Amino acid sequence: MTVILGLESSCDDSAAALVTDDRRILAQAVVGQNAEHQPYGGVVPEIAARAHVEILPGLIGKVLDDAKLAIGDVDAIAATAGPGLIGGVMVALLAGKGLALAAGKPLIAVNHLEGHALSPRLADPDLDFPYLLLLVSGGHCQLLEVRGVGDYRRLATTIDDAVGEAFDKAAKLLGLPYPGGPAIEQLAKSGSPDAVPLPRPLVGSGEPHFSFAGLKSAVQRAMASGNFRREDIAAALQQAVVDCLVDRSRLALAKTEAPTLVVAGGVAANQAIRGALAELATANGRAFSVPPGWLCTDNAAMIAWAGAERFAAGMSDALDVPARARWPLDEGAEKVRGAGVKA
Repeated sequence: MTVILGLESSCDDSAAALVTDDRRILAQAVVGQNAEHQPYGGVVPEIAARAHVEILPGLIGKVLDDAKLAIGDVDAIAATAGPGLIGGVMVALLAGKGLALAAGKPLIAVNHLEGHALSPRLADPDLDFPYLLLLVSGGHCQLLEVRGVGDYRRLATTIDDAVGEAFDKAAKLLGLPYPGGPAIEQLAKSGSPDAVPLPRPLVGSGEPHFSFAGLKSAVQRAMASGNFRREDIAAALQQAVVDCLVDRSRLALAKTEAPTLVVAGGVAANQAIRGALAELATANGRAFSVPPGWLCTDNAAMIAWAGAERFAAGMSDALDVPARARWPLDEGAEKVRGAGVKA
């Protein structure tokens, strides 16, 4: 049995977990910072980094105690090395380097996006490569063909805002608390998705990528008009996002023979999005897989599992591996028009 200690601090969640190579989570702990960032309507990088420094050491001790293990019992240390808020990324990575050096254990520098990309395999032992992944989170919106550990082909990305980012910004316009995605999903239950005419950017076009900045601007205009209830705006926004994700995913399915459609990342916890993508997969003769909600949001179990997959493949990293604010899964992907840096 191989045991991996995973550490995560790339945004506003501090997390540690112990995961085995046979998919058992021995212990895990996550501490969020929603209360600290809520007054600002989004994550403040400096506040997040300071909180990680205060919180993460205690979480490491907690998971080791909960599992009744010492650091010497761990086979490798997996730490997020990017992408993310660089001050936060450095906390988990430096903690991982220190533990690896002190305990004489291998260090595995994990791409946070690979953590999301491989997380469905932690929850679903029958999920084999390749599969088509829709990765939707606060900072990323991509369609990737996952061919194997460390082997990804990007089919589409966002040319401006990511889905979670659009939800957070729209929630602020609607006077909803941070994080915006869960708040909008809850409010949408009381609204009508057909009551507010919102655009579906790029839907029906041959463009493979995503765009959500215009949708956010349309929400701002709808609010400013005073003609619509907040509940209806929230429902219309959620439906517009669903329509965009389904349309782009349909295009991607036509470009791959991968037998399974997978959705992961924080936004994958949205039930309307899950349901629509499950229907899309069925309509296209594909299987559908999505991790449980807690595994979709940022956590260290997915980092530990990605570390376990890389460790099994003989991959490890030197102690001078750098923290990276930007780190695409498909380094060779063609740059897209628009922002592009989120690719």
